Amino acid sequence: MMLDALSAPLLTAQTAELDAAARVVYRLEQTFRYTYDAPVTDLRQRLVVLPPAVHGDVHRRLATLSVTGLEDGGVRRSDRRDAFGNTVTRVRADRVAEGVEFRLAAVLERVAPSAPHAAHATAPRTALRDPRLLAPTHLTRPDEAVVELAESLRRPENPLETAERVCSAVHARFRYEFGTTTTRTTAAQALAGGVGVCQDYAHVMIAVMRHLGIPTRYVSGHLIGQGGTHAWVDVVVPGLVEGRPGAVAVAFDPCNDKRAGGGHLTVAVGRDYADVAPTSGSYSGEGVRGTLSSTRDLGVVSIQP
Repeated sequence: MMLDALSAPLLTAQTAELDAAARVVYRLEQTFRYTYDAPVTDLRQRLVVLPPAVHGDVHRRLATLSVTGLEDGGVRRSDRRDAFGNTVTRVRADRVAEGVEFRLAAVLERVAPSAPHAAHATAPRTALRDPRLLAPTHLTRPDEAVVELAESLRRPENPLETAERVCSAVHARFRYEFGTTTTRTTAAQALAGGVGVCQDYAHVMIAVMRHLGIPTRYVSGHLIGQGGTHAWVDVVVPGLVEGRPGAVAVAFDPCNDKRAGGGHLTVAVGRDYADVAPTSGSYSGEGVRGTLSSTRDLGVVSIQP
């Protein structure tokens, strides 16, 4: 059945339907193609594109990541887990003649949990005091303006109420505009400019939440109806895990001013974008220019109300 999902026609589904559904099957297809205007050597590529086996109420049923365009000899590939449990694929090639393409095909299934808290991803209880989720990074270090925003939102309330306030406040401070920021833009720079894309919204929310002492994770994933990858924020709070005290990650999407729901599919989590960049790498070739093009197709294969 899951193999059939790779070729089944996609359905039209509204976000409200996905949030309320008992079961949803999604198909994800994504490609990254690098082309070079001359042969290159010593290609080193890092990809974080394979969804986790389980994340909250979402299960990965099938996933393949193929590499084409490389000569058979001198190619090495490894798939390993990083410190956050993400699957990191590394590819090395001695020589690339014209280009290389990475193609992902995956089938994911979301099954409504019997208890509401089971929809959230779990985390070790130690995550509540994990310095990686509390300390600023280069991309999320607060400046005076970020601190001022954070302090204006500080209230004696539980972390999720604070997260709701911060999510809405960050959303109100931004105008979505592609091409105005880069993957190197910091939270402070993005807030000062007032424009950006999903990763900028996420970085600012993380900077504010961590200043307030609330552990947060950057999430890289996909959103139904959006053409590329998407980013949002996991807020880590105390919760029950298999009946015992633990921690759960509740997802907020400041770009859309809402909690993440049935249209959001997580690929990886980390401290900020740098931990989970979908693709990055290097090559040798004096004066050689490389061009990246990408496609993504995400849709619903079946839905059970």
